Amino acid sequence: MSQLLSRINARSEEFIAKHTAMATLVTDLKAKLAIIAQGGGPIAIERHVAKGKLLARERIDKLLDAGSPFLEIAQFAAFEVYDEEVPAAGVVAGIGRVSGIECMIIANDATVKGGTYYPLTVKKHLRAQEIASRCHLPCIYLVDSGGANLPRQDEVFPDRDHFGRIFYNQAQMSAKGIPQIAVVMGLCTAGGAYVPAMADESIIVNEQGTIFLAGPPLVKAATGEEVSAEELGGAAVHTKISGVADHLAHNDEHALELARRAVLRLNHSKTILSPLTPTLPPKYDINELYGIVGTDLKKPFDVKEVIARLVDNSDFDEFKANYGATLVCGFARIHGYLVGIVANNGILFSESAQKGAHFIELCCQRKIPLLFLQNITGFMVGKKYEHEGIAKHGAKMVMAVSCANVPKFTVIIGGSYGAGNYGMCGRAFEPTMMWMWPNARISVMGGEQAAGVLATVRRDSLARQGQEWSKADEQVFKAPIIAQYDKEGHPYHASARLWDDGIIDPVQTRDVVGLALSAALNAPIADTHFGVFRM
Repeated sequence: MSQLLSRINARSEEFIAKHTAMATLVTDLKAKLAIIAQGGGPIAIERHVAKGKLLARERIDKLLDAGSPFLEIAQFAAFEVYDEEVPAAGVVAGIGRVSGIECMIIANDATVKGGTYYPLTVKKHLRAQEIASRCHLPCIYLVDSGGANLPRQDEVFPDRDHFGRIFYNQAQMSAKGIPQIAVVMGLCTAGGAYVPAMADESIIVNEQGTIFLAGPPLVKAATGEEVSAEELGGAAVHTKISGVADHLAHNDEHALELARRAVLRLNHSKTILSPLTPTLPPKYDINELYGIVGTDLKKPFDVKEVIARLVDNSDFDEFKANYGATLVCGFARIHGYLVGIVANNGILFSESAQKGAHFIELCCQRKIPLLFLQNITGFMVGKKYEHEGIAKHGAKMVMAVSCANVPKFTVIIGGSYGAGNYGMCGRAFEPTMMWMWPNARISVMGGEQAAGVLATVRRDSLARQGQEWSKADEQVFKAPIIAQYDKEGHPYHASARLWDDGIIDPVQTRDVVGLALSAALNAPIADTHFGVFRM
């Protein structure tokens, strides 16, 4: 492959200013993640630990192989969404190695509102299962939950993608041969009781785990029967009498060891073996990404400088280098895995869209995963470009992205606006995983553009009524629109609603993508069949 040549001057004032601005955002990101990792706070943690229970993140640490990375998803789920704090939406989820096998781990955090399911808890749980299903990852559920959050039952229970979908997904994955293992380490009540009941194997902790469709208060109200939680659905009941659980654990540590043994006997093998190509670090310092990109989305940067700091040995074989130059396409390796990279280097024109569609077709035919690096304001507009058929050429790229069956990964490294989001594999186009950098923004258009459009509509309306509109009044009208778009397009707002799978420090991008590629290649890559391309 050809090695990219960097032309960055890391001593320039512009570079240093950009670096400082990005570093400030990353510092804020890390501070918020540290708070989220504390779960429900000191009092809830103390109460939880007093019962002899490990915390959710401690359980995951003990379940994972020593030294295994943990690719956590959606840490910002529910961030500042509800009136009360619900850190990580009350569930910790991510990919890690257990007994040598990459697994999806979903662990309720009982220190956060008793582990109950808010609407975004459900959405996060379902997203974790979606990733597991696509990547053929065994699922391990560390259950410690009071079930649905009752005050929000209309947002949690009745619809297709609500609480019941969790159990549907378990059944579907089990039917595909994707193992489902449940470890009941606390409450497992109401509909949640189906998590262990529908698992391939289930483990329950003695005098700690309980499984029942209706808890003691509901049983008394419905039948008049008075019964303790342990008598109703404790570990002894379900391992000796009902058969709902398969293995009895003495404590959390023993339960996690039993889970590791269960994974060890799955007879599971990875479809695609580890890459034979030796992994080489980039030739350039990955920390320089801060100074290359910065935080001002109005300032352009050369995306090849970003690629040079993400790919092995900074090697990149560019495709159609001299055609449609505002879209950079080419082949590279990340941690040894071959990928096709599609990266924005300006607005999308007809030529760039056709080039992108062509390259995606190539990758699908060769079954090469795709990595999209988004920094896009959209497709070019205007009479000249409409006459040239920008809509149909853009549609070619959207068609290619939509139908591509190879693993697809998207990182928003700048702006993600309008139809450019579609062509570059935004959330609606089912990337296997998707992340944002802390400087990124996502919305139907920029705030200033939206304010300008709405101001034009307002001005025309007033003119028809014979009224004038001063520049000062127009600025007052625009200000809240710009503020709204800035707030709603911010990574914290987006990630809180699971429009992505997490906000990542730019310097983590190479490792995050490498882990995701490894996980995705547990599943065979299906053939791709494209729809009709309008020529």
